[in-house]
Amino acid sequence: MIQNQNFKPAFLAILFFLFAITLVQAQDVPTKLTEFNQVRIDYNKSGMIILGSWALGNIALGGIMAGRTAGETKAFHQMNIYWNTVNLAIAGFGYYSAMNEVPSSEFWETMNAQNSIEKILLVNAALDLGYMAGGLYLLERGRRLDKDQFKGFGKSVILQGAFLMSFDAIKYVFHNIHGKELPTIMNHIGITPNGVGLLMNF
Repeated sequence: MIQNQNFKPAFLAILFFLFAITLVQAQDVPTKLTEFNQVRIDYNKSGMIILGSWALGNIALGGIMAGRTAGETKAFHQMNIYWNTVNLAIAGFGYYSAMNEVPSSEFWETMNAQNSIEKILLVNAALDLGYMAGGLYLLERGRRLDKDQFKGFGKSVILQGAFLMSFDAIKYVFHNIHGKELPTIMNHIGITPNGVGLLMNF
């Protein structure tokens, strides 16, 4: 009987201690989610800087070379200018959006944002393959018709598609690896009958 009486206070103390630790960890989840989302936003900003730099470099070089060359080479640089004018606009809009995004501390918003960026990058990579296929078609058509403009345009589209595919693939890898940290953050959060709530793991 004495041993049993001594056991109950000790058990309650251990139970309270474990509850306190779990509660503190659960309270820290919103902060970790905010930090998680901030990393995703920073990845997006860095990506837009890289895309914008590529676009500016192509526009600058294309502007110089298009005026100094002729035929196929001229058409190649001209298409680089046209293509990267669009890239520059996308990079500018993407960077502006990332700068103005407030990192969420909410579970579902975090999940949706993470899933969304990964899906977008996969779709973009598929489109990039389509660009490259279109470039190959232009190149082949230019060779059959002996048109330097088609050949130059085709080579440019292949180059730009290859860059974008590499760009989107690398971004996807970074975001995908980062996304694998989310389950660790959510160790103490689970689905309860009343929604998202605290999980007690003893």
